[in-house]
Amino acid sequence: MKKHIYIYSPSSAVRDKAAFKRGVKRLQGLGHEVEVDEAALAKYQRFAGDDETRLAAVHRAAASGADVALISRGGYGLTRILPAINYKAVAKAVHNGTKFVGVSDFTAFQMALLAKTGAVTWAGPAVGEDFGSKTGPDDIMEACFDDMISGQGEGTGWTLPKPAAQFAINSIVGGAQSAPARSTFNINNAVLWGGNLAVLASLIGTPYLPAIKGGILFVEDVGEHPYRVERILTHLLHAGVLAQQKAIVFGQFSNYKLVPGYDRGFSLSSVVARLQSQVKARVLTGLPFGHVATKVLLPVGAKTTLAVEGRNAFLLWGHQH
Repeated sequence: MKKHIYIYSPSSAVRDKAAFKRGVKRLQGLGHEVEVDEAALAKYQRFAGDDETRLAAVHRAAASGADVALISRGGYGLTRILPAINYKAVAKAVHNGTKFVGVSDFTAFQMALLAKTGAVTWAGPAVGEDFGSKTGPDDIMEACFDDMISGQGEGTGWTLPKPAAQFAINSIVGGAQSAPARSTFNINNAVLWGGNLAVLASLIGTPYLPAIKGGILFVEDVGEHPYRVERILTHLLHAGVLAQQKAIVFGQFSNYKLVPGYDRGFSLSSVVARLQSQVKARVLTGLPFGHVATKVLLPVGAKTTLAVEGRNAFLLWGHQH
């Protein structure tokens, strides 16, 4: 199904131009009409152009009438321009059918838009890192992208790691573990939100973090040691954000190294276990999303059902147009 895809760069400068070009060609090869923003390869310091240039790119994406507005890459830069974004124009574009898709630093844009307008965006791939991979796009990611772009995607599922299944079926409050509950549960009609953990934390105390109650919060990150992940989660905990959620879903936390002889068993599993002891929310792990090749697409801001049957987990959202 041929679609109009608008590619722009709202964050860091494109460093790997070969990957960018491969990504564009791959999307064209799938039959899509690909429009590249005039400043997509701009450079200013480490950014894809100065703040005004990147802000204009966001607004051009919103005015493009494209079916999909897809970022070239993440990095850093969107938080600098959040106050100047015309959120009404972006929300109008979403209402008219443009799906804004991205990952990593794009979380800042997604959270701000959700906080200001309630508009739904998509956590998903970037052009270079995903479509421009030397080995080709991941099959699952590409299939999920096709589902999203055709309006056919209604949910996603994954297998919970064995420890996570235990976390999911136990209610641990105040550090005291209760008897295991049934391993089947549903959380219905909850707003799915989240993204990159470090970016989320950077928005605490600002008008750009949505006040979601009874939500399903998903998080991921890259290059963050588990102690830093725990520190950020503790920040969200102390800020009262986590207590408001019905579920916290861990995506992929990649590219970090433990310190032999020093961490002494402290790991991401330790972080998850401690978090579960501090919140009433269901805590799940293993969601295939993050800075990894195999990533599903997730409708940020959409009403969603989280269903768990044993070690099978599902996020279901129906059609999101």
